[in-house]
Amino acid sequence: MHILIVTHYFYPEQFRINDLALELKARGHQVTVLTGLPNYPKGEWMNGYGYGSIGDEDWQGVRIVRVPTLRRAAGKGWQLALNYASFVFSACVLAPFWCRDDYDVIFTYEPSPFTVGIPAAMLRYLRRAPMIFWVQDLWPESLAAAGAVRSPRVLRWVGHVVRWIYQRCDLVLVQSRAFIEPAVAAGARREDVRYFPNWAESSFLPVAAPKKRQVPAGFVVMFAGNMGEAQSLLTIVAAAARLRHVADIQWVMIGDGRRMAWMQEAVQDQGLQTCVHFLGRHPTSSMPSFFAQADALLVTLKADPVFAQTIPSKVQSYLACGKPILAALNGEGATVVKQSGGGIAVAAEDDAALADAVLQLYNMPSEQRTTMALSARRYFEETFQQEQLIDQLLQWMQNVHRG
Repeated sequence: MHILIVTHYFYPEQFRINDLALELKARGHQVTVLTGLPNYPKGEWMNGYGYGSIGDEDWQGVRIVRVPTLRRAAGKGWQLALNYASFVFSACVLAPFWCRDDYDVIFTYEPSPFTVGIPAAMLRYLRRAPMIFWVQDLWPESLAAAGAVRSPRVLRWVGHVVRWIYQRCDLVLVQSRAFIEPAVAAGARREDVRYFPNWAESSFLPVAAPKKRQVPAGFVVMFAGNMGEAQSLLTIVAAAARLRHVADIQWVMIGDGRRMAWMQEAVQDQGLQTCVHFLGRHPTSSMPSFFAQADALLVTLKADPVFAQTIPSKVQSYLACGKPILAALNGEGATVVKQSGGGIAVAAEDDAALADAVLQLYNMPSEQRTTMALSARRYFEETFQQEQLIDQLLQWMQNVHRG
């Protein structure tokens, strides 16, 4: 098949869609990617890219078509809105001329913004190709939950756009079973909705810890990923404050985000510098090495019904690396952690319960923690293996292609 992938983000930005494109190519399919100019997450052009990079690019046999986009800059609401809108505008104007092939399937990847579906829907009409839409983030619900949009009028308008996109999808894939009902309520046809979870990148495997330790000595609770409003960083700070008397427990934060500066200030104000450490952002490929140095991997979310419906993608990465998981979240993500037998899940924003869970793991015999880690990896292999999931995806693609 010739598969057109429409995505706001792509290599060298680090998203799972990169793995999917390469795997489809490796399986003998022709892959074209319509995307923008890479500037996530810092809002700066990545090395070697800029407005001179518009047009065609080849990446390991995958054709990339880059249209001009405005940078997300500091990531403020209006800057993100311009970044999102610029991709939609450029793709709608240029893609009809730059993506002129006959495509068998148009696959749209939506970790946010949902508006990536607008040029995809236009190309569906122009190229007469079925469209599959992979939903990672519910709109407008997540916009309201994260505080990104507060105006009821704007949220209603976004809802109309979402409905328009859903109604033009031949198949809607959702990363969490809890997304099914909201997607149907927002306009997707129930018979066209399928559960299709995330996998972990192929680099996420249990590995030996490096000889040169990169994290503080002690019992290490490690958080990796975006540090934004949704991650409820206050819960981590409060739990760390409760356990400050246990000098051996160390909290390690890897990544960055809009709320990182706030968290660093909160750690300073509460005198937690000796037990909460910020290691900055590191390449995805280096994360298994960091995880190998941790005793537990931490995931947190706000106590919001929208976030209770999602499975944070880091959960799959944590499971893949075979480490005990500490989860302070509700809903689907907590269910996965509990079902895996690979960790302890407590209620979102409950810092006291999180502190108790850390102590429980800290006081647990090492053999029991090892059993928990093995259960995590086993559950990943049974549920979130990339090869099996892509097998299923290709079957769906063949089905919609044949009509």
